[in-house]
Order: sequence, then C-alpha cells, then structure tokens
Amino acid sequence: MNVAPMRGGTAVQDHVALAEIELCGELIIAASAAAERLSFDRIDEVLQVAGRGEGAPGEDRGGFSF
Repeated sequence: MNVAPMRGGTAVQDHVALAEIELCGELIIAASAAAERLSFDRIDEVLQVAGRGEGAPGEDRGGFSF
C-alpha cells in the first residue's frame, strides 16, 4: 500500500485504522451479496471472530446493527 508522504518526507500509516477499514469493506461486500440482513453468525464469520451464537433478539452485540 502506498501512503502519500507528509511534509518533511515522512509517511504515516495507522495500521489499526487500515485494518478497520478493510474489515468494514469485507462487511460491505458480504452485505451487498446477501439476499437479506446478515446474521450475527455471518458477521462473526466475515470478521473472522469466534462464533458466539445468535443471542436473544435485541441483545447488545457491541453496538453493531447490520
């Protein structure tokens, strides 16, 4: 990945931000390919995290509402 140099010739990369942007992109791709809303299990799969089950309707899942 190329990053535009800032004044003084130093390049800045925020690896955490880049990883978050990549994960958001993966979710967008998965959501656009799905016929309906993504299940929590599918979101976990796309984000490559351990499955936690669907949970109860309305259960707090970290603020995500896809």
